[in-house]
Amino acid sequence: MKPSSLQSTLPNIPWEDRSAGNANVVWRYSHNPIIPRDLIPSSNSIFNSAVVPFNGTFAGVFRCDDKQRNMNVHRGFSQDGINWKLDDNPIEWIYDNSDCAYSQYKYDPRVCWIEDRYYIMWCNGFHGPTIGIGYTFDFEQFHFLENALLPFNRNGVPFPRKINDKYVMFSRPSDNGHTPFGDIYLSMSPDMVHWGEHRYVMGTKGGWQSTKVGAGPVPIETPEGWLLFYHGVLTSCNGFVYSFGAALLDLDKPWKVIYRGASYLLSPQTYYECVGDVPNVAFPCATLYDQPTGRIAIYYGGADTVTGLAFCKVDEVMEFLKHNSEV
Repeated sequence: MKPSSLQSTLPNIPWEDRSAGNANVVWRYSHNPIIPRDLIPSSNSIFNSAVVPFNGTFAGVFRCDDKQRNMNVHRGFSQDGINWKLDDNPIEWIYDNSDCAYSQYKYDPRVCWIEDRYYIMWCNGFHGPTIGIGYTFDFEQFHFLENALLPFNRNGVPFPRKINDKYVMFSRPSDNGHTPFGDIYLSMSPDMVHWGEHRYVMGTKGGWQSTKVGAGPVPIETPEGWLLFYHGVLTSCNGFVYSFGAALLDLDKPWKVIYRGASYLLSPQTYYECVGDVPNVAFPCATLYDQPTGRIAIYYGGADTVTGLAFCKVDEVMEFLKHNSEV
């Protein structure tokens, strides 16, 4: 029998029903942003962060840019997935190898339970942006494992289980700045340290995803394939615009795209998405999923400043993909 992450039961998932007259597949929480930029004394902004179920409640790793504009990751906890308490100080990592301890910055984390621990991936400043990997068993101690790839790379996103007995992650090769290009790739590993067997997944298309694309939250396993929410970027006369959409990938060969939504599911249109340190950004980094009800809660960064929450149902996203696909 193949291992599976299908049975994802989360009866206490944060949720708000779609408002009357709203026909969107993905809809915003009416009290967004759920995390303001100044939730903790040290923060200039809190966004592009990762959330997971933890001991009947919720925990997460959060991108916090401080008032010197240093980029780092902090620990946080919540009883309901909406109201959060974050540590004012960044996570202190345990390094088994001191050669890996150098880091200019840490940002845009993803967190995923795999087998017996929570793995964390983030963009790590190791002589340029690459993908740092660490883990925790209890959100008390955090262990640094390795930098997965050489610079320059971003958007490291793990799969929630092994595929063909190998760990799998997405990444997006990039450059050392505000990269004006980017396609989604996939890599495999026997041990979360040595990565290879790189595969091309998908690249840019027209309109909202014409400049670059990147994987968003950890993909959700469905009977029909891996559901991936991803961000797409267009270059407007006023700079980049970050929206997000969805695709469905093959279960056994997840570099094979089955469906890919032609239209975005959410684009920056509210004040907190359009106005901030980086205007016009809706950047998804985490989902919570309750398989029995099909409910999905999506955590996303708004304008590189605050954290918002949106909702959808898995069957509606699947129908959207099937009827609006451009592979």
